[in-house]
Amino acid sequence: MKEDKLDQLFNRLQGQLDLEEPQNGHQDRFLEKLNQAHGTVSIQSKKTSWWKPLSIAASIAIIGVLAFQVFNTNPSIEQQVVEISPEVSQTEFYFANLIEEQVAQLKNEKSPETARLVDDTLLQLKKLEKDYKSLEQDLVNGGDSKIILNAMIFNFQTRIDLLKDVLSQIENIKNLKSYNDENITI
Repeated sequence: MKEDKLDQLFNRLQGQLDLEEPQNGHQDRFLEKLNQAHGTVSIQSKKTSWWKPLSIAASIAIIGVLAFQVFNTNPSIEQQVVEISPEVSQTEFYFANLIEEQVAQLKNEKSPETARLVDDTLLQLKKLEKDYKSLEQDLVNGGDSKIILNAMIFNFQTRIDLLKDVLSQIENIKNLKSYNDENITI
C-alpha cells in the first residue's frame, strides 16, 4: 500500500523534480549553515587554491623569456666581423687550421728539456689570441677597417712565425742532445 502511494506521488510530481546537480561547494555551504544553526564552530578553514594562478603566472613568464630570447638575438662578434668583411672568415679559417696543426706538433714535442720553452710559447699564443679578439671588437666598433684587417693578418703571421721559430729551436735542442748522447763514452 505504501508503495502505491509513493508511485502515485512520483507520478503526480513527474516533471516538477529538480534533476540538476548542485553547484561546487554546495555540501560545504550546507554544513556551514547547519553548524551555525546549532552554534558550533567549524575547524576546517577554507582552502585557497594557489596552484592555478601560480601556474598561469609561470606560463606567462616562460612565454616571456622564450619570446625575449627569440626576438633579442644579437649576432656574435665573429658574425659581425663577417658582415663587415667576408674575406676575414676565409683567412681566419686558413690561418687557424695552420696554427692548430703547429700547436699540436709543438705539444707533441714537449719533453723535460723543452717544457719551459713550450709553456712560454703557449702563453704567448694566448696573449696573441687575446689581442686578436680585441682587434675583432675594434673592427665591429667601427675602427678603420683596412688598418685593423692588416693588424689581424699580422697577428696570425706573428703566431705562425713564433711557432715555426720554437719548433726550429726544439729541433736544435733535440739534435744537440742526440749529438751529446753519441759523444758520451762509458
